[in-house]
Amino acid sequence: MQGTVGELFARTAAAHAARPALQWKEAGVWRTATWGEYRARVERTARALVALGVAPGRGVAIMGFNRPEWFLADLGAIHAGAIPTGIYTTSTAEQVRYIAEHCEAAVVVVEDARYLELFAALRPALPHLRAIVAMEGVATAGDVYAWADFERLGDGVAESELAARLAAQRPDDPATLIYTSGTTGAPKAVMISHRNITWLGAATVEAFALVPDDRFLSYLPLSHIAEQCVSVYMPMVSGGCTAFAESLEKLPENLREVRPTVFFGVPRVWEKIQARMQAAGAEAPWLRRKIVAWARAQGLAGGYAAQQGRPLPPLHGLAKKLVFDKVRERLGLDRARACLTSAAPISLGTLEFFLSLGIPILEVYGMSECTGPATFSLPGRYRTGRAGFAIPGTEVRLAEDGEVWMRGPHVFLGYYKDEAATRETRDAEGWLHSGDIGELDADGFLRITDRKKELLITSGGKNVAPAPIEARLKTIPGVAQAVLVGDRRPYCAALLALDPERVAEVAARAGSPARDVAAAREDAAFRAYLEGEIEKLNATLARYETVRRFALLPAELTIDSGELTPTMKLKRRVVHERHAAAIEELYRE
Repeated sequence: MQGTVGELFARTAAAHAARPALQWKEAGVWRTATWGEYRARVERTARALVALGVAPGRGVAIMGFNRPEWFLADLGAIHAGAIPTGIYTTSTAEQVRYIAEHCEAAVVVVEDARYLELFAALRPALPHLRAIVAMEGVATAGDVYAWADFERLGDGVAESELAARLAAQRPDDPATLIYTSGTTGAPKAVMISHRNITWLGAATVEAFALVPDDRFLSYLPLSHIAEQCVSVYMPMVSGGCTAFAESLEKLPENLREVRPTVFFGVPRVWEKIQARMQAAGAEAPWLRRKIVAWARAQGLAGGYAAQQGRPLPPLHGLAKKLVFDKVRERLGLDRARACLTSAAPISLGTLEFFLSLGIPILEVYGMSECTGPATFSLPGRYRTGRAGFAIPGTEVRLAEDGEVWMRGPHVFLGYYKDEAATRETRDAEGWLHSGDIGELDADGFLRITDRKKELLITSGGKNVAPAPIEARLKTIPGVAQAVLVGDRRPYCAALLALDPERVAEVAARAGSPARDVAAAREDAAFRAYLEGEIEKLNATLARYETVRRFALLPAELTIDSGELTPTMKLKRRVVHERHAAAIEELYRE
Protein backbone atom coordinates (compact mmCIF):
# COMPACT_ATOMS: atom_id res chain seq x y z
CA MET A 1 0.00 0.00 0.00
CA GLN A 2 2.24 2.78 -1.32
CA GLY A 3 -0.29 5.38 -2.49
CA THR A 4 -1.28 8.72 -1.03
CA VAL A 5 -3.22 9.34 2.16
CA GLY A 6 -6.22 10.51 0.12
CA GLU A 7 -6.27 7.28 -1.90
CA LEU A 8 -6.00 5.13 1.22
CA PHE A 9 -8.71 7.09 3.03
CA ALA A 10 -11.09 6.85 0.06
CA ARG A 11 -10.60 3.07 -0.25
CA THR A 12 -11.24 2.43 3.43
CA ALA A 13 -14.22 4.79 3.61
CA ALA A 14 -15.80 3.13 0.57
CA ALA A 15 -15.20 -0.39 1.90
CA HIS A 16 -16.64 0.40 5.36
CA ALA A 17 -19.05 3.24 4.58
CA ALA A 18 -21.76 2.15 7.04
CA ARG A 19 -19.41 1.11 9.86
CA PRO A 20 -18.53 3.42 12.80
CA ALA A 21 -15.38 5.49 12.29
CA LEU A 22 -15.48 8.14 15.04
CA GLN A 23 -17.22 8.33 18.41
CA TRP A 24 -17.41 11.23 20.83
CA LYS A 25 -19.53 12.37 23.75
CA GLU A 26 -22.07 15.19 23.52
CA ALA A 27 -24.09 16.17 26.58
CA GLY A 28 -23.23 12.86 28.20
CA VAL A 29 -24.28 10.75 25.20
CA TRP A 30 -21.92 8.94 22.81
CA ARG A 31 -22.34 10.00 19.17
CA THR A 32 -21.09 8.13 16.10
CA ALA A 33 -19.97 9.07 12.61
CA THR A 34 -19.72 6.33 10.00
CA TRP A 35 -16.83 6.05 7.58
CA GLY A 36 -19.07 7.42 4.85
CA GLU A 37 -19.95 10.46 6.97
CA TYR A 38 -16.32 10.84 8.02
CA ARG A 39 -15.20 10.95 4.37
CA ALA A 40 -17.87 13.49 3.42
CA ARG A 41 -16.85 15.82 6.26
CA VAL A 42 -13.13 15.49 5.51
CA GLU A 43 -13.76 16.43 1.88
CA ARG A 44 -16.02 19.31 2.91
CA THR A 45 -13.29 20.56 5.27
CA ALA A 46 -10.73 20.30 2.46
CA ARG A 47 -12.94 22.38 0.15
CA ALA A 48 -13.41 24.94 2.95
CA LEU A 49 -9.64 25.34 3.18
CA VAL A 50 -9.53 25.83 -0.59
CA ALA A 51 -12.23 28.48 -0.23
CA LEU A 52 -10.03 30.31 2.28
CA GLY A 53 -7.25 30.44 -0.31
CA VAL A 54 -4.98 27.79 1.20
CA ALA A 55 -2.56 26.87 -1.58
CA PRO A 56 -0.95 23.42 -1.98
CA GLY A 57 2.14 23.13 0.22
CA ARG A 58 0.97 25.82 2.64
CA GLY A 59 0.74 25.07 6.36
CA VAL A 60 -2.36 24.46 8.49
CA ALA A 61 -1.73 24.51 12.25
CA ILE A 62 -4.05 22.75 14.73
CA MET A 63 -4.14 23.35 18.48
CA GLY A 64 -6.58 21.68 20.83
CA PHE A 65 -7.56 18.50 22.68
CA ASN A 66 -8.49 15.36 20.75
CA ARG A 67 -11.88 15.54 19.05
CA PRO A 68 -13.40 14.86 15.60
CA GLU A 69 -12.64 18.38 14.35
CA TRP A 70 -8.92 17.77 14.96
CA PHE A 71 -9.05 14.79 12.59
CA LEU A 72 -11.16 16.71 10.06
CA ALA A 73 -8.73 19.64 10.02
CA ASP A 74 -5.72 17.34 9.74
CA LEU A 75 -7.03 15.09 6.97
CA GLY A 76 -8.87 17.95 5.29
CA ALA A 77 -5.58 19.82 4.99
CA ILE A 78 -3.86 16.77 3.50
CA HIS A 79 -6.69 16.30 0.99
CA ALA A 80 -6.38 19.95 -0.03
CA GLY A 81 -2.66 19.49 -0.65
CA ALA A 82 -1.75 21.61 2.39
CA ILE A 83 0.57 20.39 5.14
CA PRO A 84 -0.94 20.15 8.63
CA THR A 85 0.95 20.34 11.87
CA GLY A 86 -0.24 19.98 15.45
CA ILE A 87 0.81 22.34 18.22
CA TYR A 88 0.91 21.06 21.80
CA THR A 89 -1.62 22.77 24.04
CA THR A 90 1.12 23.02 26.69
CA SER A 91 3.37 25.08 24.40
CA THR A 92 4.50 28.55 25.45
CA ALA A 93 3.41 31.55 23.42
CA GLU A 94 6.89 31.78 21.90
CA GLN A 95 6.83 28.09 20.89
CA VAL A 96 3.39 28.55 19.31
CA ARG A 97 4.60 31.61 17.40
CA TYR A 98 7.73 29.79 16.21
CA ILE A 99 5.84 26.76 14.87
CA ALA A 100 3.02 28.73 13.23
CA GLU A 101 5.51 31.04 11.53
CA HIS A 102 7.98 28.27 10.61
CA CYS A 103 5.31 26.09 8.92
CA GLU A 104 3.90 29.19 7.17
CA ALA A 105 0.41 28.50 8.48
CA ALA A 106 -2.24 30.02 6.25
CA VAL A 107 -5.03 28.80 8.55
CA VAL A 108 -4.93 27.99 12.24
CA VAL A 109 -7.58 25.71 13.75
CA VAL A 110 -7.99 26.08 17.52
CA GLU A 111 -10.18 24.38 20.07
CA ASP A 112 -11.90 27.42 21.59
CA ALA A 113 -11.60 31.03 22.71
CA ARG A 114 -8.59 30.29 24.96
CA TYR A 115 -6.32 29.64 21.99
CA LEU A 116 -8.10 32.17 19.79
CA GLU A 117 -6.94 34.89 22.19
CA LEU A 118 -3.40 33.56 21.98
CA PHE A 119 -3.34 33.71 18.19
CA ALA A 120 -4.99 37.11 18.16
CA ALA A 121 -2.03 38.37 20.19
CA LEU A 122 0.45 36.60 17.90
CA ARG A 123 -1.23 37.71 14.68
CA PRO A 124 1.24 40.53 13.82
CA ALA A 125 4.10 38.01 13.89
CA LEU A 126 2.39 35.57 11.49
CA PRO A 127 2.53 37.09 8.00
CA HIS A 128 1.12 34.01 6.21
CA LEU A 129 -2.00 33.68 8.37
CA ARG A 130 -5.26 34.22 6.43
CA ALA A 131 -7.88 32.90 8.87
CA ILE A 132 -8.47 31.34 12.29
CA VAL A 133 -11.09 28.63 12.80
CA ALA A 134 -12.47 27.70 16.22
CA MET A 135 -13.80 24.20 16.85
CA GLU A 136 -16.31 25.49 19.43
CA GLY A 137 -17.56 28.47 21.41
CA VAL A 138 -16.73 31.27 18.98
CA ALA A 139 -18.93 33.31 16.61
CA THR A 140 -17.76 34.11 13.10
CA ALA A 141 -16.35 37.64 12.81
CA GLY A 142 -14.13 38.87 10.00
CA ASP A 143 -11.48 36.25 9.28
CA VAL A 144 -12.27 34.30 12.47
CA TYR A 145 -14.70 31.46 11.77
CA ALA A 146 -16.95 29.30 13.91
CA TRP A 147 -16.59 25.67 12.84
CA ALA A 148 -20.05 25.32 11.27
CA ASP A 149 -19.58 28.47 9.20
CA PHE A 150 -16.12 27.31 8.17
CA GLU A 151 -17.46 23.97 6.95
CA ARG A 152 -20.18 25.71 4.94
CA LEU A 153 -17.49 27.54 2.97
CA GLY A 154 -16.67 24.19 1.39
CA ASP A 155 -20.09 24.01 -0.24
CA GLY A 156 -19.05 26.78 -2.60
CA VAL A 157 -16.03 24.92 -3.99
CA ALA A 158 -16.56 22.41 -6.79
CA GLU A 159 -15.73 18.78 -6.12
CA SER A 160 -13.62 18.84 -9.28
CA GLU A 161 -11.28 21.38 -7.67
CA LEU A 162 -10.64 19.00 -4.76
CA ALA A 163 -10.30 16.03 -7.13
CA ALA A 164 -7.61 17.92 -9.06
CA ARG A 165 -5.66 18.62 -5.89
CA LEU A 166 -5.85 14.98 -4.83
CA ALA A 167 -4.79 13.76 -8.27
CA ALA A 168 -1.72 16.04 -8.18
CA GLN A 169 -0.37 14.43 -5.01
CA ARG A 170 2.40 11.81 -5.13
CA PRO A 171 3.42 9.18 -2.55
CA ASP A 172 6.76 10.86 -1.86
CA ASP A 173 5.27 14.32 -1.34
CA PRO A 174 5.27 15.63 2.25
CA ALA A 175 1.90 14.96 3.90
CA THR A 176 2.37 16.37 7.40
CA LEU A 177 4.87 18.01 9.72
CA ILE A 178 5.60 16.70 13.20
CA TYR A 179 7.50 19.17 15.36
CA THR A 180 9.87 17.44 17.76
CA SER A 181 9.10 18.32 21.36
CA GLY A 182 12.68 19.49 21.81
CA THR A 183 14.58 18.39 24.91
CA THR A 184 17.14 20.99 23.79
CA GLY A 185 16.79 24.02 21.52
CA ALA A 186 14.07 24.93 19.05
CA PRO A 187 11.90 22.10 17.72
CA LYS A 188 12.67 20.67 14.29
CA ALA A 189 9.91 20.02 11.75
CA VAL A 190 9.90 16.36 10.67
CA MET A 191 8.54 15.96 7.13
CA ILE A 192 6.44 12.79 6.89
CA SER A 193 5.47 11.66 3.40
CA HIS A 194 2.29 10.04 2.13
CA ARG A 195 4.29 6.84 1.56
CA ASN A 196 5.62 6.93 5.15
CA ILE A 197 2.06 7.05 6.48
CA THR A 198 0.41 4.52 4.18
CA TRP A 199 3.27 2.02 4.46
CA LEU A 200 3.52 2.31 8.23
CA GLY A 201 -0.24 2.02 8.66
CA ALA A 202 -0.38 -1.13 6.56
CA ALA A 203 2.64 -2.69 8.31
CA THR A 204 1.23 -2.19 11.80
CA VAL A 205 -2.28 -3.32 10.88
CA GLU A 206 -0.89 -6.52 9.35
CA ALA A 207 1.42 -7.22 12.31
CA PHE A 208 -1.30 -6.71 14.93
CA ALA A 209 -3.97 -8.41 12.78
CA LEU A 210 -6.31 -5.44 13.16
CA VAL A 211 -9.87 -5.69 11.86
CA PRO A 212 -12.82 -3.29 11.38
CA ASP A 213 -14.22 -4.27 14.78
CA ASP A 214 -11.19 -2.88 16.60
CA ARG A 215 -11.71 0.17 18.78
CA PHE A 216 -9.18 2.79 19.83
CA LEU A 217 -9.32 5.55 22.47
CA SER A 218 -7.72 8.86 21.55
CA TYR A 219 -6.54 11.03 24.44
CA LEU A 220 -2.77 11.67 24.12
CA PRO A 221 -1.57 14.78 22.24
CA LEU A 222 -2.27 14.43 18.51
CA SER A 223 0.73 16.66 17.89
CA HIS A 224 2.80 13.55 18.65
CA ILE A 225 3.47 10.92 16.00
CA ALA A 226 2.61 7.98 18.28
CA GLU A 227 -0.95 9.14 18.92
CA GLN A 228 -1.47 9.81 15.21
CA CYS A 229 -0.24 6.30 14.39
CA VAL A 230 -2.66 4.65 16.83
CA SER A 231 -5.68 6.93 16.46
CA VAL A 232 -5.50 8.04 12.82
CA TYR A 233 -3.28 5.85 10.62
CA MET A 234 -4.04 2.36 11.93
CA PRO A 235 -7.84 2.78 11.81
CA MET A 236 -7.45 4.39 8.38
CA VAL A 237 -6.10 1.08 7.12
CA SER A 238 -8.17 -1.36 9.18
CA GLY A 239 -11.52 0.45 9.09
CA GLY A 240 -11.64 0.47 12.88
CA CYS A 241 -13.29 3.05 15.12
CA THR A 242 -11.61 5.78 17.19
CA ALA A 243 -13.39 7.13 20.25
CA PHE A 244 -12.34 10.41 21.85
CA ALA A 245 -11.83 10.75 25.59
CA GLU A 246 -13.65 13.71 27.13
CA SER A 247 -10.51 14.81 28.98
CA LEU A 248 -7.47 13.36 30.69
CA GLU A 249 -9.32 13.56 34.00
CA LYS A 250 -12.14 11.40 32.63
CA LEU A 251 -9.81 8.86 31.01
CA PRO A 252 -10.52 6.10 33.59
CA GLU A 253 -14.28 6.52 33.10
CA ASN A 254 -14.00 6.68 29.30
CA LEU A 255 -11.79 3.60 29.25
CA ARG A 256 -14.53 1.60 30.95
CA GLU A 257 -17.14 2.97 28.53
CA VAL A 258 -15.19 2.45 25.30
CA ARG A 259 -13.35 -0.76 26.26
CA PRO A 260 -10.75 -0.40 23.49
CA THR A 261 -9.23 -3.43 21.83
CA VAL A 262 -5.92 -1.57 21.42
CA PHE A 263 -4.78 0.86 24.12
CA PHE A 264 -1.68 3.04 24.00
CA GLY A 265 -0.28 4.83 27.03
CA VAL A 266 2.97 6.68 27.61
CA PRO A 267 4.86 5.37 30.69
CA ARG A 268 3.46 8.08 32.97
CA VAL A 269 -0.10 6.95 32.19
CA TRP A 270 0.74 3.38 33.17
CA GLU A 271 2.57 4.60 36.28
CA LYS A 272 -0.46 6.63 37.36
CA ILE A 273 -2.77 3.64 36.89
CA GLN A 274 -0.32 1.50 38.89
CA ALA A 275 -0.17 4.07 41.72
CA ARG A 276 -3.97 4.24 41.98
CA MET A 277 -4.25 0.47 42.02
CA GLN A 278 -1.55 0.11 44.68
CA ALA A 279 -3.13 2.78 46.87
CA ALA A 280 -6.52 1.07 46.59
CA GLY A 281 -4.95 -2.33 47.24
CA ALA A 282 -3.36 -1.11 50.45
CA GLU A 283 -6.87 -0.35 51.79
CA ALA A 284 -8.30 -3.78 50.87
CA PRO A 285 -9.16 -6.37 53.54
CA TRP A 286 -6.36 -8.70 54.65
CA LEU A 287 -7.76 -11.77 52.87
CA ARG A 288 -8.22 -9.89 49.61
CA ARG A 289 -4.62 -8.67 49.75
CA LYS A 290 -3.41 -12.24 50.28
CA ILE A 291 -5.41 -13.55 47.31
CA VAL A 292 -4.13 -10.77 45.05
CA ALA A 293 -0.52 -11.35 46.15
CA TRP A 294 -0.86 -15.06 45.38
CA ALA A 295 -2.47 -14.34 42.00
CA ARG A 296 0.22 -11.83 41.08
CA ALA A 297 2.92 -14.41 41.75
CA GLN A 298 1.10 -16.76 39.39
CA GLY A 299 0.73 -13.98 36.86
CA LEU A 300 4.37 -12.95 36.88
CA ALA A 301 5.57 -16.53 36.53
CA GLY A 302 3.00 -17.13 33.80
CA GLY A 303 3.92 -13.97 31.94
CA TYR A 304 7.57 -14.93 31.70
CA ALA A 305 6.68 -18.54 30.88
CA ALA A 306 4.51 -17.39 27.96
CA GLN A 307 7.37 -15.28 26.58
CA GLN A 308 9.71 -18.27 26.69
CA GLY A 309 7.25 -20.79 25.25
CA ARG A 310 6.96 -22.74 28.51
CA PRO A 311 3.71 -24.04 30.07
CA LEU A 312 1.82 -21.69 32.37
CA PRO A 313 1.77 -22.48 36.13
CA PRO A 314 -0.96 -25.01 36.98
CA LEU A 315 -3.04 -22.50 38.94
CA HIS A 316 -2.66 -19.63 36.46
CA GLY A 317 -6.20 -20.19 35.15
CA LEU A 318 -7.65 -19.89 38.64
CA ALA A 319 -5.70 -16.67 39.25
CA LYS A 320 -7.04 -15.32 35.98
CA LYS A 321 -10.62 -16.06 36.96
CA LEU A 322 -10.33 -14.75 40.52
CA VAL A 323 -8.24 -11.64 39.89
CA PHE A 324 -6.96 -10.88 36.38
CA ASP A 325 -10.32 -10.84 34.59
CA LYS A 326 -11.83 -8.60 37.28
CA VAL A 327 -8.89 -6.18 37.14
CA ARG A 328 -9.12 -5.92 33.36
CA GLU A 329 -12.85 -5.27 33.55
CA ARG A 330 -12.50 -2.55 36.22
CA LEU A 331 -9.83 -0.81 34.14
CA GLY A 332 -11.81 -1.07 30.90
CA LEU A 333 -9.15 -3.31 29.35
CA ASP A 334 -11.17 -6.53 29.25
CA ARG A 335 -11.29 -6.45 25.43
CA ALA A 336 -7.75 -5.15 24.91
CA ARG A 337 -5.67 -7.49 22.76
CA ALA A 338 -2.71 -5.12 22.84
CA CYS A 339 -1.65 -2.66 25.54
CA LEU A 340 1.19 -0.52 24.24
CA THR A 341 3.73 1.95 25.59
CA SER A 342 6.35 4.18 24.01
CA ALA A 343 7.71 7.77 23.87
CA ALA A 344 9.83 7.55 27.05
CA PRO A 345 11.58 4.94 29.23
CA ILE A 346 9.33 2.76 31.38
CA SER A 347 10.58 1.00 34.51
CA LEU A 348 10.84 -2.76 34.80
CA GLY A 349 8.84 -2.44 38.02
CA THR A 350 5.84 -1.01 36.18
CA LEU A 351 6.12 -3.59 33.40
CA GLU A 352 6.22 -6.44 35.91
CA PHE A 353 3.37 -4.97 37.96
CA PHE A 354 1.01 -5.22 35.00
CA LEU A 355 2.51 -8.50 33.79
CA SER A 356 1.72 -9.98 37.21
CA LEU A 357 -1.92 -9.00 36.66
CA GLY A 358 -2.12 -10.71 33.28
CA ILE A 359 -1.69 -7.44 31.34
CA PRO A 360 1.56 -7.56 29.37
CA ILE A 361 2.51 -4.07 28.23
CA LEU A 362 4.07 -4.23 24.79
CA GLU A 363 6.93 -1.80 24.31
CA VAL A 364 7.38 0.10 21.08
CA TYR A 365 10.49 2.07 20.21
CA GLY A 366 10.75 4.77 17.61
CA MET A 367 10.84 8.47 16.87
CA SER A 368 9.07 11.05 14.76
CA GLU A 369 11.75 10.68 12.11
CA CYS A 370 10.63 7.12 11.33
CA THR A 371 6.89 7.89 11.40
CA GLY A 372 6.61 6.51 14.93
CA PRO A 373 7.68 2.91 15.48
CA ALA A 374 11.01 1.40 14.45
CA THR A 375 10.55 -1.70 16.60
CA PHE A 376 7.45 -3.15 18.16
CA SER A 377 6.32 -6.00 20.37
CA LEU A 378 3.34 -8.21 19.55
CA PRO A 379 0.97 -10.10 21.86
CA GLY A 380 2.58 -13.40 20.87
CA ARG A 381 6.12 -12.08 20.54
CA TYR A 382 7.44 -9.80 23.26
CA ARG A 383 10.09 -9.64 25.98
CA THR A 384 9.45 -7.71 29.18
CA GLY A 385 12.06 -4.97 29.42
CA ARG A 386 12.80 -4.99 25.70
CA ALA A 387 11.43 -2.60 23.11
CA GLY A 388 10.56 -5.20 20.50
CA PHE A 389 12.04 -6.17 17.14
CA ALA A 390 12.39 -4.39 13.81
CA ILE A 391 9.15 -3.89 11.89
CA PRO A 392 9.10 -6.39 9.01
CA GLY A 393 10.37 -4.68 5.89
CA THR A 394 12.75 -2.42 7.83
CA GLU A 395 16.25 -2.74 9.26
CA VAL A 396 17.68 -1.93 12.68
CA ARG A 397 21.39 -2.07 13.44
CA LEU A 398 23.86 -0.80 16.04
CA ALA A 399 26.73 1.49 15.11
CA GLU A 400 30.20 0.89 16.56
CA ASP A 401 29.44 3.13 19.53
CA GLY A 402 26.11 1.37 20.19
CA GLU A 403 23.89 4.01 18.56
CA VAL A 404 20.65 2.61 17.14
CA TRP A 405 20.24 3.13 13.38
CA MET A 406 17.19 2.25 11.30
CA ARG A 407 16.35 2.16 7.60
CA GLY A 408 13.18 1.49 5.62
CA PRO A 409 10.06 2.97 3.99
CA HIS A 410 9.13 4.63 7.27
CA VAL A 411 12.17 6.95 7.41
CA PHE A 412 11.24 10.61 6.97
CA LEU A 413 11.91 12.93 4.05
CA GLY A 414 14.02 15.28 6.16
CA TYR A 415 13.65 18.34 8.35
CA TYR A 416 11.63 21.18 6.85
CA LYS A 417 13.91 24.14 6.05
CA ASP A 418 16.93 22.46 7.66
CA GLU A 419 19.10 20.49 5.23
CA ALA A 420 22.11 20.54 7.57
CA ALA A 421 20.19 18.83 10.38
CA THR A 422 18.79 16.33 7.86
CA ARG A 423 22.31 15.35 6.75
CA GLU A 424 23.37 14.90 10.37
CA THR A 425 20.42 12.61 11.13
CA ARG A 426 19.99 10.59 7.91
CA ASP A 427 23.14 9.46 6.13
CA ALA A 428 23.78 8.95 2.41
CA GLU A 429 22.83 5.26 2.65
CA GLY A 430 19.44 6.06 4.14
CA TRP A 431 20.27 5.10 7.73
CA LEU A 432 18.47 7.17 10.35
CA HIS A 433 20.76 7.88 13.32
CA SER A 434 18.56 7.85 16.42
CA GLY A 435 20.87 9.35 19.01
CA ASP A 436 19.90 6.49 21.36
CA ILE A 437 22.28 3.87 22.68
CA GLY A 438 20.99 0.31 22.69
CA GLU A 439 21.70 -3.39 22.53
CA LEU A 440 20.20 -6.23 20.50
CA ASP A 441 19.82 -9.75 21.87
CA ALA A 442 20.20 -12.97 19.90
CA ASP A 443 16.52 -12.88 18.88
CA GLY A 444 16.71 -9.33 17.58
CA PHE A 445 14.96 -7.68 20.54
CA LEU A 446 16.15 -4.16 21.22
CA ARG A 447 16.84 -2.60 24.60
CA ILE A 448 17.51 1.14 24.82
CA THR A 449 20.12 1.91 27.46
CA ASP A 450 20.46 5.69 27.14
CA ARG A 451 20.63 8.78 25.00
CA LYS A 452 23.96 9.18 23.23
CA LYS A 453 24.30 12.80 24.34
CA GLU A 454 23.02 12.28 27.87
CA LEU A 455 25.83 10.13 29.22
CA LEU A 456 27.25 11.55 32.44
CA ILE A 457 31.01 11.69 32.68
CA THR A 458 32.17 11.95 36.28
CA SER A 459 35.24 13.94 37.26
CA GLY A 460 36.99 10.59 37.52
CA GLY A 461 36.36 10.00 33.81
CA LYS A 462 33.72 7.27 34.25
CA ASN A 463 30.80 7.17 31.77
CA VAL A 464 27.43 6.65 33.47
CA ALA A 465 24.14 6.06 31.62
CA PRO A 466 21.50 7.84 33.72
CA ALA A 467 18.29 6.34 32.25
CA PRO A 468 18.67 2.76 33.58
CA ILE A 469 19.52 4.01 37.07
CA GLU A 470 16.65 6.51 37.01
CA ALA A 471 14.28 3.74 35.96
CA ARG A 472 15.35 1.64 38.94
CA LEU A 473 15.10 4.54 41.36
CA LYS A 474 11.49 4.97 40.22
CA THR A 475 10.73 1.41 41.31
CA ILE A 476 11.25 2.44 44.95
CA PRO A 477 7.73 2.65 46.41
CA GLY A 478 6.78 6.28 46.86
CA VAL A 479 9.19 7.64 44.25
CA ALA A 480 7.46 9.07 41.17
CA GLN A 481 10.41 10.54 39.27
CA ALA A 482 14.19 10.50 39.46
CA VAL A 483 16.94 12.54 37.83
CA LEU A 484 20.53 11.36 38.11
CA VAL A 485 23.20 14.05 38.31
CA GLY A 486 26.97 13.81 38.40
CA ASP A 487 28.35 15.14 35.14
CA ARG A 488 31.88 16.47 35.88
CA ARG A 489 31.24 15.74 39.56
CA PRO A 490 33.09 13.34 41.87
CA TYR A 491 30.09 11.01 42.32
CA CYS A 492 26.50 10.41 41.27
CA ALA A 493 23.56 11.84 43.16
CA ALA A 494 19.83 12.02 42.51
CA LEU A 495 16.88 14.36 42.58
CA LEU A 496 13.74 12.48 43.62
CA ALA A 497 10.11 13.54 43.29
CA LEU A 498 7.66 11.72 45.55
CA ASP A 499 4.33 10.32 44.41
CA PRO A 500 1.57 12.22 46.26
CA GLU A 501 -0.86 9.34 45.73
CA ARG A 502 1.39 6.84 47.52
CA VAL A 503 3.23 8.85 50.18
CA ALA A 504 0.79 8.18 53.02
CA GLU A 505 0.67 4.44 52.40
CA VAL A 506 4.46 4.08 52.02
CA ALA A 507 5.17 6.31 55.03
CA ALA A 508 2.91 4.23 57.25
CA ARG A 509 4.79 1.06 56.29
CA ALA A 510 8.09 2.84 56.92
CA GLY A 511 7.06 3.93 60.42
CA SER A 512 6.81 7.57 59.41
CA PRO A 513 3.96 9.85 60.52
CA ALA A 514 4.10 11.77 57.22
CA ARG A 515 0.88 11.83 55.22
CA ASP A 516 1.80 14.13 52.35
CA VAL A 517 4.83 15.10 50.28
CA ALA A 518 5.69 18.19 52.31
CA ALA A 519 5.78 16.23 55.57
CA ALA A 520 7.68 13.32 54.04
CA ARG A 521 10.43 15.65 52.79
CA GLU A 522 11.08 16.80 56.35
CA ASP A 523 10.65 13.48 58.16
CA ALA A 524 13.76 11.61 59.30
CA ALA A 525 12.04 8.19 59.30
CA PHE A 526 10.89 8.60 55.71
CA ARG A 527 14.35 9.72 54.64
CA ALA A 528 15.88 6.73 56.41
CA TYR A 529 13.50 4.47 54.49
CA LEU A 530 14.64 5.98 51.18
CA GLU A 531 18.31 5.69 52.18
CA GLY A 532 17.81 2.00 52.85
CA GLU A 533 16.12 1.42 49.50
CA ILE A 534 18.86 3.29 47.65
CA GLU A 535 21.53 1.25 49.43
CA LYS A 536 19.85 -1.93 48.16
CA LEU A 537 20.00 -0.48 44.65
CA ASN A 538 23.62 0.60 45.06
CA ALA A 539 24.61 -2.96 45.93
CA THR A 540 23.74 -3.95 42.35
CA LEU A 541 25.62 -1.08 40.65
CA ALA A 542 29.25 -0.49 39.78
CA ARG A 543 30.96 1.65 42.41
CA TYR A 544 31.17 4.69 40.12
CA GLU A 545 27.41 4.42 39.36
CA THR A 546 26.21 4.34 42.97
CA VAL A 547 23.91 7.10 44.22
CA ARG A 548 25.81 8.67 47.08
CA ARG A 549 23.32 11.38 48.05
CA PHE A 550 19.81 12.48 47.12
CA ALA A 551 17.52 15.48 47.41
CA LEU A 552 13.73 15.44 47.57
CA LEU A 553 12.00 17.88 45.24
CA PRO A 554 9.00 19.87 46.50
CA ALA A 555 6.73 18.63 43.69
CA GLU A 556 6.67 16.37 40.65
CA LEU A 557 8.31 17.51 37.42
CA THR A 558 5.62 18.59 34.96
CA ILE A 559 5.05 19.72 31.40
CA ASP A 560 3.62 23.04 32.65
CA SER A 561 6.78 23.75 34.64
CA GLY A 562 8.86 23.22 31.50
CA GLU A 563 10.80 20.34 33.06
CA LEU A 564 9.19 17.68 30.84
CA THR A 565 8.46 17.66 27.14
CA PRO A 566 4.83 17.06 26.07
CA THR A 567 5.74 13.38 25.71
CA MET A 568 7.09 13.25 29.29
CA LYS A 569 10.78 13.19 28.42
CA LEU A 570 13.11 14.95 30.84
CA LYS A 571 14.42 18.34 29.86
CA ARG A 572 17.64 17.81 31.77
CA ARG A 573 19.04 21.27 31.18
CA VAL A 574 15.86 22.89 32.53
CA VAL A 575 15.79 20.55 35.54
CA HIS A 576 19.44 21.28 36.30
CA GLU A 577 18.92 25.03 36.02
CA ARG A 578 15.73 25.08 38.09
CA HIS A 579 17.16 22.93 40.86
CA ALA A 580 20.74 24.20 40.72
CA ALA A 581 20.78 25.07 44.42
CA ALA A 582 19.61 21.59 45.44
CA ILE A 583 22.24 20.01 43.19
CA GLU A 584 25.00 22.17 44.63
CA GLU A 585 23.94 21.15 48.12
CA LEU A 586 24.39 17.49 47.17
CA TYR A 587 28.08 18.16 46.58
CA ARG A 588 28.71 20.41 49.56
CA GLU A 589 31.15 18.84 52.00
